[in-house]
Order: sequence, then structure tokens, then C-alpha cells
Amino acid sequence: MPEVTNDIVLFDGVCNLCERTVRFIIRRDRAANFRFCPLQSDIAKALLAKQDYPDDALASVLLLSNGVLYRKSRAALRIARHLDGAWPVFFYLFYWLPAFIVDPVYDFIGNRRYKWFGMKDACWIPDVELQRRFIGD
Repeated sequence: MPEVTNDIVLFDGVCNLCERTVRFIIRRDRAANFRFCPLQSDIAKALLAKQDYPDDALASVLLLSNGVLYRKSRAALRIARHLDGAWPVFFYLFYWLPAFIVDPVYDFIGNRRYKWFGMKDACWIPDVELQRRFIGD
């Protein structure tokens, strides 16, 4: 597995909402703090195995940062903290709320994402310019 120094956003590669989220992050991450990896890849499976993460990985966006795995609202808010513009405000407004309060909202959307936004037959493949930001098979 290649050495990865940036924070890694692990996402459902066949989910349309997840792809839009990755594109959203890329547009607001001019410093290229984040790398991306589809959860369906062998590299993602290896990274998650090192974290003893359970098999429900496709139910959540994940952020692997400095060896710590964040999921659901914690991952989303930590990502927002490093985006350009006013997005870090969301981190400071909501991170103090316990996950058991915020995660049900995340789960409500996440559990309906295929129905509301659809899914692809295969993982999204970024264009050549963006491929350097992605890790995977």
C-alpha cells in the first residue's frame, strides 16, 4: 500500500450524493489537504482493517486523519473545518454537539441517499487532472 500523508476521505464510490460531496470538497480545498479513496477499493479495505472498522463502511463517509478514523457527522465536520470560505464555521457551531444528537440526521439522509440521489453501476473515475488526489485500485 502506498504511503499517504494527506487526510483521506473514504466515500461510497457508486453513490451519486457521495460523488457530489467529493466534488464539493475538491472545489473548496484549494490547498489539496484531502485525498480520496472509494470504499469499494482494496486500499480502503486495508486502511479500514488497520482501524478495526466494522463492515458497515458503506453507510458513512469516513475521514482518516493522523491515524484516527472519524465517521458520520464527526468526519463531515472535520472536513468542513479545512475547507475554503465560511465552511469551517460549521465545525465550530456543531462539533460541540454530541454525535448521538447529530448522527441521526446524518443517518436519515445516508439511509435514503440511493433512493433520493441514485447510484452508479461502477465507481466514479475522476478526470486526469484530479486523479492525483485519489488513491485506490
